[in-house]
This record gives sequence, C-alpha cells and structure tokens, in this order.
Amino acid sequence: MKMMLKKLCVAACVMACLIGVSTGAVAEDVLRMATTTSTDNTGLLDYLAPVFKADTGIELQWVSVGTGKALALGKNCDVDVLLVHAPAAEMKLVQDGSATDRTELMYNDFIFIGPPMDPAGLKGKSVKEALGVIASKKAPFASRGDNSGTHKKELELWKNAQLAVPDKETWYIQTGQGMLNTINIAAERDAYTMTDRGTFIKYESNWKGKPPLVILVEGDASLRNQYSALAVNPQKCSNVKYDLAKRYIAWMASHKVQKLIGDFKLMGKQLFFANAK
Repeated sequence: MKMMLKKLCVAACVMACLIGVSTGAVAEDVLRMATTTSTDNTGLLDYLAPVFKADTGIELQWVSVGTGKALALGKNCDVDVLLVHAPAAEMKLVQDGSATDRTELMYNDFIFIGPPMDPAGLKGKSVKEALGVIASKKAPFASRGDNSGTHKKELELWKNAQLAVPDKETWYIQTGQGMLNTINIAAERDAYTMTDRGTFIKYESNWKGKPPLVILVEGDASLRNQYSALAVNPQKCSNVKYDLAKRYIAWMASHKVQKLIGDFKLMGKQLFFANAK
C-alpha cells in the first residue's frame, strides 16, 4: 500500500523518513524542503502544498525546524530547497556555495507579546526601550534559544539596543523549542516573548481571539521579518533535485501563488505579505 507522507516532523530523522516515504511514489516527483516552524504552524504549507501538487505533479515533503537547523540540513545535502527567514545567515550560505537562487517571497513582522496587565510597562515603547526595561526590571522573558530565525533576530535586537545579550540570568527563559511552544511557556510563566505575527495570529485563533498574551510592542522598522527560498547548490550536493527546487521557487514567486499567500488569513487577519520581485 502506498504511503503518502506529506510532513516530516523530526529533524534528526529527516533522511530516514525521506528514504522510506513511499515505494509507490516516483522519486523525481518528490521535493524535499526544510523550513522554519512559522510556515508550518500557521498552516500556510498545508494550504499551498496541494496547489503545488495539482499545478506541477510534484509531491512536497517538508521538515519544520528552526531556521538554523533548516540551513544546516541544506548545507549537509539532506534536502533540496529551503524556505527560511534569516537573511544574514542565508546570504552566508549562498556565499559559501551551499545554496543558490535565493528569492525573497513574503514577509510579516516580529512583535513583542506579554501578559495583558503588562507588569513591566512595555506597551507602546520602542524595541530598544522595551528591551532596556526588561533587562533593568528583570522581567521574565522567554527566548526560543534555538538558533532559529526568530532567535537570531532577538539576539540582533539586544545587540542593536547596546545591551548585553542575556544568557544565564534567572529571568531569561531559554526554551529550546518552537514558537508556539515558546509562547505557551511564556503564558505559563507570565513572561514576555518575541514572535512572528503569523504565529501569534495562529495562537490567537487557537484561543478564539482571547489569548493569555497580547501584543505590546510592534511597528518598529527593525522588526521586519523577510522569508526567502533557496535551492541547495547541486555543485556541492550532487544528490539534490535542483530542477525541482527551481520550479518550486519560481512557482512560489508566480503571480498566482503570491496572490494565494496574500489571501491566506486566520480570523480575517493576513499572516504573510507577498513581495517577490
């Protein structure tokens, strides 16, 4: 019986899972992707993958991990294409020859969320001010601490605010988990955290519009969150399906799919904004 495995869940087992996916599927029609948790948690990939299959005949299989791990999977030749959100790290991967064809596809923004009572008083502050208040008041703050795109951005913001990056401080909670789990941990601890807006809208939807944590800091230009696709370089990884990766990237950047991305909403709220050049 043919197994139809759409989503790969454990990064450590990526290759084993991909090899054992289906004896009935044609290998050339399977594209392996590593992506960030937000594209998966929000439901965007579940929304787009059937359209991709209908348009191209290609079966998309993906593993959702932090962007740092996704980039490592590409560098290690374990996947064919990447959909991630850490521009500086992506550029480095291109520069060292491990990836190519980087294409910007969509964006949203990062936001700071916390308890509605906002005990530290972050509401309406700039990012720099908010981080200064968190550090000075030792307000509980949940960090993903997992080298994901969100974690990379958080570390960048601490540095840009000219503040010491927290590490072993008791108020700084490093979860080592994905975004939704980190938000849930922050809620349990009455802590603040930083998330991409798309995942927050999904979280908000899970709570029927009345989540335990609310948006407190938003709108700063430094909080822009760009998503891009990259093909794994066949000159470094002879096993990758470069042609399929290029087809996927071109498909994602097409007018049709850019409109689908813009139309993807939860609770009437747009999660991602298409911006392919």
